[in-house]
Amino acid sequence: MQVSKFGGASVKDANAVRNLVRIVEGLEKPLVVVISAMGKTTNAMEALVESYFSGNDAELKERFRNIIAYHEKIAKDLFGEVDIPELRPFYDCVESLSQRLEQQPSLHFDYEYDQIVSYGELFSTLLVNAYLKYSGIRTQWIDVRQILKTDDLYRNANVDWSLTNKLMAEAFTFEEVDVYVTQGFIGGTISNITTTLGREGSDYTAAIIGHVMDAERVTVWKDVPGVLNADPRIFPNAQKMDTLSYAETIELSYYGAQVIHPKTLKPLQNKQIPLYVKSFLNPDLPGTIIQQEGGNNNMPIYILRKNQVFLTLSPRDFSFITEGNLSEILAVFNEFHVRINLLQTSALNFTACVDNGRELMPLLEKLKEQLVVRYNDNVELLTIRHYTQSIIEEKLKGRTVIDSQITRINARFVIKTL
Repeated sequence: MQVSKFGGASVKDANAVRNLVRIVEGLEKPLVVVISAMGKTTNAMEALVESYFSGNDAELKERFRNIIAYHEKIAKDLFGEVDIPELRPFYDCVESLSQRLEQQPSLHFDYEYDQIVSYGELFSTLLVNAYLKYSGIRTQWIDVRQILKTDDLYRNANVDWSLTNKLMAEAFTFEEVDVYVTQGFIGGTISNITTTLGREGSDYTAAIIGHVMDAERVTVWKDVPGVLNADPRIFPNAQKMDTLSYAETIELSYYGAQVIHPKTLKPLQNKQIPLYVKSFLNPDLPGTIIQQEGGNNNMPIYILRKNQVFLTLSPRDFSFITEGNLSEILAVFNEFHVRINLLQTSALNFTACVDNGRELMPLLEKLKEQLVVRYNDNVELLTIRHYTQSIIEEKLKGRTVIDSQITRINARFVIKTL
Protein backbone atom coordinates (compact mmCIF):
# COMPACT_ATOMS: atom_id res chain seq x y z
CA MET A 1 0.00 0.00 0.00
CA GLN A 2 0.94 3.64 -0.38
CA VAL A 3 0.29 6.87 1.51
CA SER A 4 -0.27 10.25 -0.17
CA LYS A 5 -0.47 13.51 1.75
CA PHE A 6 -2.06 16.62 0.23
CA GLY A 7 -1.42 20.03 1.80
CA GLY A 8 -3.75 23.00 2.06
CA ALA A 9 -2.80 24.52 -1.30
CA SER A 10 -3.79 21.29 -3.07
CA VAL A 11 -7.39 21.61 -1.82
CA LYS A 12 -7.75 25.40 -1.69
CA ASP A 13 -10.73 25.56 -4.08
CA ALA A 14 -12.99 23.35 -6.21
CA ASN A 15 -10.57 23.13 -9.13
CA ALA A 16 -7.80 22.05 -6.76
CA VAL A 17 -10.04 19.31 -5.34
CA ARG A 18 -10.86 18.11 -8.86
CA ASN A 19 -7.13 17.97 -9.57
CA LEU A 20 -6.61 15.91 -6.40
CA VAL A 21 -9.25 13.45 -7.60
CA ARG A 22 -7.47 13.08 -10.95
CA ILE A 23 -4.19 12.38 -9.14
CA VAL A 24 -5.81 9.83 -6.81
CA GLU A 25 -7.45 8.09 -9.76
CA GLY A 26 -4.01 7.56 -11.30
CA LEU A 27 -2.26 6.28 -8.16
CA GLU A 28 -1.74 2.63 -7.25
CA LYS A 29 -4.20 1.18 -4.76
CA PRO A 30 -4.63 0.40 -1.91
CA LEU A 31 -4.02 3.97 -0.77
CA VAL A 32 -4.38 6.12 2.33
CA VAL A 33 -4.89 9.82 1.56
CA VAL A 34 -3.96 12.30 4.31
CA ILE A 35 -5.34 15.82 3.82
CA SER A 36 -4.63 19.15 5.51
CA ALA A 37 -7.10 21.97 6.11
CA MET A 38 -8.15 23.78 2.93
CA GLY A 39 -6.09 26.75 1.74
CA LYS A 40 -5.32 29.12 4.60
CA THR A 41 -8.00 27.65 6.87
CA THR A 42 -5.54 26.84 9.68
CA ASN A 43 -4.62 30.54 9.89
CA ALA A 44 -8.33 31.43 9.94
CA MET A 45 -8.94 28.84 12.65
CA GLU A 46 -6.10 30.26 14.74
CA ALA A 47 -7.69 33.71 14.49
CA LEU A 48 -11.01 32.11 15.51
CA VAL A 49 -9.37 30.67 18.63
CA GLU A 50 -7.97 34.10 19.53
CA SER A 51 -11.46 35.64 19.26
CA TYR A 52 -13.00 32.80 21.28
CA PHE A 53 -10.36 32.92 24.00
CA SER A 54 -10.48 36.73 24.30
CA GLY A 55 -14.29 36.79 24.49
CA ASN A 56 -14.76 39.00 21.41
CA ASP A 57 -18.18 37.63 20.46
CA ALA A 58 -18.86 39.80 17.40
CA GLU A 59 -15.47 39.04 15.90
CA LEU A 60 -15.90 35.35 16.72
CA LYS A 61 -19.21 35.12 14.87
CA GLU A 62 -17.87 36.94 11.81
CA ARG A 63 -14.79 34.74 11.60
CA PHE A 64 -16.89 31.60 12.01
CA ARG A 65 -19.26 32.72 9.22
CA ASN A 66 -16.33 33.43 6.90
CA ILE A 67 -14.80 30.00 7.48
CA ILE A 68 -18.08 28.19 6.80
CA ALA A 69 -18.85 30.36 3.75
CA TYR A 70 -15.44 29.51 2.28
CA HIS A 71 -16.07 25.77 2.61
CA GLU A 72 -19.66 26.06 1.37
CA LYS A 73 -18.49 27.82 -1.78
CA ILE A 74 -16.10 24.96 -2.52
CA ALA A 75 -18.90 22.44 -1.87
CA LYS A 76 -21.33 24.29 -4.14
CA ASP A 77 -18.72 24.57 -6.91
CA LEU A 78 -18.12 20.82 -6.67
CA PHE A 79 -21.66 19.50 -6.32
CA GLY A 80 -23.78 22.31 -7.79
CA GLU A 81 -25.79 22.56 -4.56
CA VAL A 82 -25.20 22.06 -0.85
CA ASP A 83 -28.50 20.60 0.39
CA ILE A 84 -27.64 17.02 -0.57
CA PRO A 85 -27.14 13.83 1.48
CA GLU A 86 -23.43 13.61 0.58
CA LEU A 87 -22.78 16.80 2.55
CA ARG A 88 -24.72 15.83 5.68
CA PRO A 89 -21.56 14.72 7.57
CA PHE A 90 -19.92 18.06 6.77
CA TYR A 91 -22.87 20.05 8.14
CA ASP A 92 -23.02 17.85 11.24
CA CYS A 93 -19.37 18.80 11.81
CA VAL A 94 -20.18 22.50 11.31
CA GLU A 95 -22.91 22.24 13.93
CA SER A 96 -20.49 20.54 16.32
CA LEU A 97 -18.04 23.46 16.03
CA SER A 98 -20.87 25.98 16.43
CA GLN A 99 -21.92 24.34 19.70
CA ARG A 100 -18.32 24.25 20.87
CA LEU A 101 -17.96 28.01 20.35
CA GLU A 102 -21.06 28.67 22.46
CA GLN A 103 -19.34 27.19 25.52
CA GLN A 104 -17.19 29.23 27.86
CA PRO A 105 -13.47 28.73 27.13
CA SER A 106 -11.25 27.13 29.74
CA LEU A 107 -8.14 28.90 31.02
CA HIS A 108 -5.89 26.60 28.95
CA PHE A 109 -5.21 28.24 25.57
CA ASP A 110 -3.32 25.29 24.06
CA TYR A 111 -6.17 22.93 24.94
CA GLU A 112 -8.75 25.22 23.32
CA TYR A 113 -6.47 25.64 20.29
CA ASP A 114 -6.44 21.91 19.62
CA GLN A 115 -10.19 21.47 20.11
CA ILE A 116 -11.04 24.23 17.61
CA VAL A 117 -8.25 24.38 15.01
CA SER A 118 -8.65 20.63 14.36
CA TYR A 119 -12.02 21.31 12.68
CA GLY A 120 -10.13 22.61 9.64
CA GLU A 121 -8.89 19.10 8.87
CA LEU A 122 -12.29 17.57 9.62
CA PHE A 123 -14.07 19.96 7.22
CA SER A 124 -11.49 19.38 4.50
CA THR A 125 -11.53 15.60 4.61
CA LEU A 126 -15.32 15.37 4.80
CA LEU A 127 -15.70 17.49 1.65
CA VAL A 128 -12.93 15.74 -0.30
CA ASN A 129 -14.13 12.28 0.70
CA ALA A 130 -17.66 13.15 -0.43
CA TYR A 131 -16.35 14.29 -3.82
CA LEU A 132 -14.13 11.22 -4.25
CA LYS A 133 -17.20 9.03 -3.68
CA TYR A 134 -19.22 11.22 -6.04
CA SER A 135 -16.47 10.62 -8.64
CA GLY A 136 -16.84 6.85 -8.36
CA ILE A 137 -13.88 5.98 -6.14
CA ARG A 138 -14.44 3.42 -3.36
CA THR A 139 -13.45 5.46 -0.32
CA GLN A 140 -14.00 5.49 3.41
CA TRP A 141 -13.54 8.47 5.73
CA ILE A 142 -11.56 7.74 8.90
CA ASP A 143 -11.46 9.96 11.99
CA VAL A 144 -7.73 9.84 12.69
CA ARG A 145 -8.32 10.94 16.30
CA GLN A 146 -9.69 7.47 16.98
CA ILE A 147 -6.58 5.64 15.71
CA LEU A 148 -3.60 8.01 16.16
CA LYS A 149 -3.25 8.16 19.92
CA THR A 150 -1.12 10.70 21.77
CA ASP A 151 -0.41 12.13 25.19
CA ASP A 152 -2.06 15.39 26.27
CA LEU A 153 0.76 17.80 25.38
CA TYR A 154 -1.57 20.10 23.48
CA ARG A 155 -0.27 21.70 20.26
CA ASN A 156 2.78 19.38 20.20
CA ALA A 157 1.51 15.97 21.26
CA ASN A 158 3.68 12.84 21.43
CA VAL A 159 2.51 9.67 19.70
CA ASP A 160 1.60 6.54 21.68
CA TRP A 161 3.18 4.19 19.17
CA SER A 162 2.05 0.92 20.73
CA LEU A 163 -1.64 1.83 20.83
CA THR A 164 -1.50 3.61 17.47
CA ASN A 165 0.00 0.49 15.82
CA LYS A 166 -2.83 -1.66 17.13
CA LEU A 167 -5.66 0.72 16.21
CA MET A 168 -4.39 1.55 12.71
CA ALA A 169 -3.91 -2.11 11.83
CA GLU A 170 -7.53 -2.71 12.83
CA ALA A 171 -8.84 0.32 10.91
CA PHE A 172 -7.00 0.10 7.57
CA THR A 173 -8.22 -3.31 6.38
CA PHE A 174 -9.08 -2.24 2.80
CA GLU A 175 -12.10 -4.53 2.77
CA GLU A 176 -14.23 -3.23 -0.12
CA VAL A 177 -12.28 0.03 0.11
CA ASP A 178 -9.60 1.27 -2.29
CA VAL A 179 -8.86 4.62 -0.65
CA TYR A 180 -9.06 5.71 2.98
CA VAL A 181 -9.33 9.47 3.54
CA THR A 182 -8.12 10.85 6.84
CA GLN A 183 -6.80 13.99 8.51
CA GLY A 184 -3.27 15.21 8.97
CA PHE A 185 -2.01 17.24 11.93
CA ILE A 186 -4.45 15.93 14.56
CA GLY A 187 -4.70 13.02 16.98
CA GLY A 188 -6.50 12.06 20.16
CA THR A 189 -5.77 10.95 23.72
CA ILE A 190 -6.99 7.66 25.18
CA SER A 191 -9.83 9.77 26.65
CA ASN A 192 -10.72 10.91 23.10
CA ILE A 193 -9.62 14.51 23.67
CA THR A 194 -8.36 16.10 20.45
CA THR A 195 -4.67 16.97 20.19
CA THR A 196 -2.42 18.33 17.43
CA LEU A 197 1.07 17.26 16.38
CA GLY A 198 2.61 20.70 15.88
CA ARG A 199 2.21 23.21 13.05
CA GLU A 200 2.67 21.59 9.62
CA GLY A 201 2.27 18.19 11.27
CA SER A 202 0.31 16.61 8.41
CA ASP A 203 3.55 15.30 6.87
CA TYR A 204 4.21 13.58 10.20
CA THR A 205 0.76 11.97 10.12
CA ALA A 206 1.49 10.49 6.69
CA ALA A 207 4.84 9.16 7.94
CA ILE A 208 3.21 7.59 11.01
CA ILE A 209 0.64 5.79 8.86
CA GLY A 210 3.34 4.73 6.40
CA HIS A 211 5.47 3.33 9.23
CA VAL A 212 2.65 1.46 10.92
CA MET A 213 1.25 0.00 7.70
CA ASP A 214 4.67 -0.83 6.15
CA ALA A 215 3.92 1.34 3.14
CA GLU A 216 5.82 0.87 -0.10
CA ARG A 217 6.24 4.64 -0.29
CA VAL A 218 4.93 7.90 1.13
CA THR A 219 4.31 10.84 -1.21
CA VAL A 220 3.91 14.44 -0.09
CA TRP A 221 2.18 16.59 -2.74
CA LYS A 222 3.28 20.24 -2.73
CA ASP A 223 2.98 23.36 -4.89
CA VAL A 224 6.70 23.08 -5.71
CA PRO A 225 8.38 20.56 -8.07
CA GLY A 226 10.23 18.86 -5.20
CA VAL A 227 12.61 19.81 -2.41
CA LEU A 228 14.30 23.07 -3.38
CA ASN A 229 17.59 24.42 -2.09
CA ALA A 230 15.81 27.61 -0.96
CA ASP A 231 12.38 29.19 -0.63
CA PRO A 232 11.71 30.55 -4.15
CA ARG A 233 9.66 33.41 -2.69
CA ILE A 234 12.83 34.68 -0.99
CA PHE A 235 15.58 33.33 -3.26
CA PRO A 236 14.30 33.55 -6.87
CA ASN A 237 16.95 31.21 -8.36
CA ALA A 238 16.06 28.23 -6.15
CA GLN A 239 16.88 24.82 -7.66
CA LYS A 240 15.31 21.39 -7.22
CA MET A 241 17.33 18.60 -5.62
CA ASP A 242 16.63 15.22 -7.27
CA THR A 243 17.68 13.04 -4.33
CA LEU A 244 18.39 13.58 -0.66
CA SER A 245 19.38 11.29 2.18
CA TYR A 246 17.24 11.02 5.31
CA ALA A 247 20.14 12.53 7.30
CA GLU A 248 20.53 15.59 5.08
CA THR A 249 16.77 16.21 5.06
CA ILE A 250 16.60 15.99 8.85
CA GLU A 251 19.38 18.59 9.03
CA LEU A 252 17.44 20.89 6.69
CA SER A 253 14.28 20.47 8.77
CA TYR A 254 16.16 21.22 11.96
CA TYR A 255 17.47 24.49 10.56
CA GLY A 256 14.00 25.59 9.47
CA ALA A 257 13.41 24.39 5.90
CA GLN A 258 9.65 24.38 5.38
CA VAL A 259 9.26 21.59 2.82
CA ILE A 260 9.37 18.63 5.25
CA HIS A 261 8.15 18.56 8.85
CA PRO A 262 11.03 17.87 11.28
CA LYS A 263 9.46 14.73 12.80
CA THR A 264 8.52 13.16 9.47
CA LEU A 265 11.76 11.41 8.56
CA LYS A 266 12.45 9.24 11.61
CA PRO A 267 9.53 6.77 11.29
CA LEU A 268 10.25 6.40 7.56
CA GLN A 269 14.00 5.95 8.02
CA ASN A 270 13.40 3.30 10.68
CA LYS A 271 11.70 1.11 8.06
CA GLN A 272 13.59 2.34 4.99
CA ILE A 273 10.41 3.74 3.39
CA PRO A 274 11.21 6.26 0.63
CA LEU A 275 9.57 9.68 0.78
CA TYR A 276 8.66 11.33 -2.52
CA VAL A 277 8.05 15.08 -2.68
CA LYS A 278 6.08 15.86 -5.84
CA SER A 279 4.13 18.69 -7.44
CA PHE A 280 0.34 18.41 -7.52
CA LEU A 281 0.46 20.97 -10.36
CA ASN A 282 2.69 18.70 -12.47
CA PRO A 283 2.15 15.19 -11.06
CA ASP A 284 4.01 13.45 -13.90
CA LEU A 285 7.32 15.12 -12.98
CA PRO A 286 9.68 12.94 -10.87
CA GLY A 287 10.01 15.28 -7.88
CA THR A 288 12.55 14.56 -5.14
CA ILE A 289 13.23 11.15 -3.59
CA ILE A 290 14.37 11.04 0.04
CA GLN A 291 15.90 7.71 1.08
CA GLN A 292 18.82 6.18 2.96
CA GLU A 293 21.43 7.22 0.40
CA GLY A 294 20.80 10.53 -1.32
CA GLY A 295 23.88 10.91 -3.46
CA ASN A 296 26.76 13.32 -2.94
CA ASN A 297 24.79 16.55 -2.86
CA ASN A 298 26.88 19.60 -1.99
CA MET A 299 24.55 22.14 -3.57
CA PRO A 300 24.40 25.30 -1.41
CA ILE A 301 21.18 25.44 0.61
CA TYR A 302 19.64 28.65 1.99
CA ILE A 303 17.19 28.74 4.89
CA LEU A 304 15.77 31.99 6.29
CA ARG A 305 13.83 31.99 9.55
CA LYS A 306 11.82 35.20 9.86
CA ASN A 307 10.25 36.85 12.93
CA GLN A 308 13.07 35.91 15.30
CA VAL A 309 14.19 37.37 18.63
CA PHE A 310 17.86 37.40 19.62
CA LEU A 311 18.38 37.03 23.39
CA THR A 312 21.42 37.71 25.55
CA LEU A 313 21.30 36.41 29.14
CA SER A 314 23.90 37.29 31.79
CA PRO A 315 24.28 36.39 35.50
CA ARG A 316 23.55 39.37 37.76
CA ASP A 317 26.74 38.82 39.81
CA PHE A 318 29.14 38.49 36.84
CA SER A 319 29.70 34.81 37.60
CA PHE A 320 30.68 32.52 34.74
CA ILE A 321 28.21 30.63 32.56
CA THR A 322 28.95 27.05 33.70
CA GLU A 323 27.44 23.66 32.94
CA GLY A 324 25.31 24.00 36.07
CA ASN A 325 23.59 27.32 35.33
CA LEU A 326 23.50 26.48 31.61
CA SER A 327 21.31 23.46 32.38
CA GLU A 328 19.08 25.65 34.58
CA ILE A 329 18.61 28.16 31.74
CA LEU A 330 17.78 25.41 29.24
CA ALA A 331 15.26 23.95 31.69
CA VAL A 332 13.35 27.25 31.66
CA PHE A 333 13.21 27.23 27.86
CA ASN A 334 11.90 23.67 28.02
CA GLU A 335 9.31 24.61 30.63
CA PHE A 336 7.83 27.24 28.30
CA HIS A 337 8.17 25.03 25.18
CA VAL A 338 10.39 27.60 23.43
CA ARG A 339 12.71 26.03 20.86
CA ILE A 340 16.21 27.48 20.53
CA ASN A 341 17.15 27.95 16.87
CA LEU A 342 20.72 29.12 17.52
CA LEU A 343 22.73 28.92 20.74
CA GLN A 344 26.14 30.25 21.80
CA THR A 345 27.82 30.77 25.16
CA SER A 346 30.77 32.80 26.41
CA ALA A 347 32.24 33.29 29.86
CA LEU A 348 29.54 35.76 30.88
CA ASN A 349 26.79 35.49 28.27
CA PHE A 350 24.26 33.00 26.97
CA THR A 351 22.90 34.01 23.55
CA ALA A 352 20.03 32.40 21.69
CA CYS A 353 17.80 33.03 18.69
CA VAL A 354 14.16 31.95 19.10
CA ASP A 355 10.81 32.30 17.35
CA ASN A 356 8.77 35.35 18.35
CA GLY A 357 5.74 33.42 19.63
CA ARG A 358 3.15 33.96 22.35
CA GLU A 359 5.27 31.94 24.82
CA LEU A 360 8.19 34.38 24.55
CA MET A 361 7.14 37.13 26.99
CA PRO A 362 6.24 34.70 29.83
CA LEU A 363 9.64 33.06 29.23
CA LEU A 364 11.46 36.40 29.47
CA GLU A 365 9.65 37.31 32.69
CA LYS A 366 10.74 34.02 34.23
CA LEU A 367 14.35 34.48 33.10
CA LYS A 368 14.44 38.03 34.53
CA GLU A 369 13.94 36.59 38.02
CA GLN A 370 17.56 35.35 38.01
CA LEU A 371 19.32 36.92 35.02
CA VAL A 372 19.91 40.17 33.16
CA VAL A 373 17.91 39.83 29.94
CA ARG A 374 18.54 41.83 26.77
CA TYR A 375 16.98 41.15 23.40
CA ASN A 376 16.62 42.36 19.81
CA ASP A 377 13.41 41.72 17.93
CA ASN A 378 12.86 42.29 14.20
CA VAL A 379 15.70 39.94 13.32
CA GLU A 380 16.04 36.93 11.01
CA LEU A 381 18.21 33.82 11.09
CA LEU A 382 19.96 32.92 7.83
CA THR A 383 21.51 29.46 7.48
CA ILE A 384 23.76 28.67 4.51
CA ARG A 385 24.59 24.97 4.21
CA HIS A 386 27.54 23.89 2.03
CA TYR A 387 28.72 27.50 1.93
CA THR A 388 31.67 29.20 0.28
CA GLN A 389 33.13 32.55 1.23
CA SER A 390 31.85 34.14 -1.98
CA ILE A 391 28.32 32.87 -1.26
CA ILE A 392 28.44 34.34 2.25
CA GLU A 393 29.54 37.71 0.90
CA GLU A 394 26.79 37.67 -1.73
CA LYS A 395 23.96 36.77 0.66
CA LEU A 396 25.03 39.24 3.36
CA LYS A 397 25.46 42.18 1.01
CA GLY A 398 23.54 45.14 2.43
CA ARG A 399 22.54 43.25 5.60
CA THR A 400 23.43 44.10 9.21
CA VAL A 401 24.85 41.06 11.02
CA ILE A 402 24.22 40.90 14.78
CA ASP A 403 25.79 37.49 15.45
CA SER A 404 27.28 34.59 13.51
CA GLN A 405 28.17 30.92 13.93
CA ILE A 406 30.30 29.08 11.36
CA THR A 407 31.08 25.35 11.30
CA ARG A 408 32.51 23.05 8.62
CA ILE A 409 29.20 22.71 6.79
CA ASN A 410 26.94 25.51 8.06
CA ALA A 411 27.29 29.28 8.23
CA ARG A 412 24.56 30.94 10.32
CA PHE A 413 23.86 34.64 10.75
CA VAL A 414 21.46 36.64 12.90
CA ILE A 415 20.61 39.63 10.71
CA LYS A 416 18.35 42.66 11.05
CA THR A 417 15.07 42.46 9.15
CA LEU A 418 15.05 44.74 6.12
